[in-house]
Amino acid sequence: PRPPRPAANPSPFPIYRESGEADLHAQQLSSLGGWCRFARMPADFSGTWNFVSSDNFEGYMLALGIDFATRKIAKMLRPQKVIQQEGDSFSIRTTSTFRNYFVQFKIGEEFEEDNKGLDNRKCKSVVTWDGDKLVCVQKGEKKNRGWSHWIEGDELYLELRCEDQVSRQVFKRA
Repeated sequence: PRPPRPAANPSPFPIYRESGEADLHAQQLSSLGGWCRFARMPADFSGTWNFVSSDNFEGYMLALGIDFATRKIAKMLRPQKVIQQEGDSFSIRTTSTFRNYFVQFKIGEEFEEDNKGLDNRKCKSVVTWDGDKLVCVQKGEKKNRGWSHWIEGDELYLELRCEDQVSRQVFKRA
């Protein structure tokens, strides 16, 4: 006989367990009709992250339409990110000697993002989890715009996308 179906999970996320345990249970329970989902707990991005390197930042800024002088200054910067994560709520403060940027969001909820200090455009953004990766889609004047953050070891990776350009930046935990 089939066990009783558990109460609905009120969270938009599946029930969390340790990674190996989730994989084992998912395999064992798949024969029960697939009604029970498991996933790893998303990564913890909280902390201070210092800039290490950048690839194709110039191309990304060109796609955004950023002027020559600002591009030259921005390429020389070594920004620091401070990320605060509380459950599904995030705040990311990026500071440098030239400009600062702050964004606050909740996973899965669309918000208006004011890119003042970057390209000075406003867009509608939504951030979701893709495994342990934060993925942001930005809708506005520019096509294929957004970013992704993920962690490997003590490094934070940032992929910036706009039109046909992709820039990758690496930060190290302070």
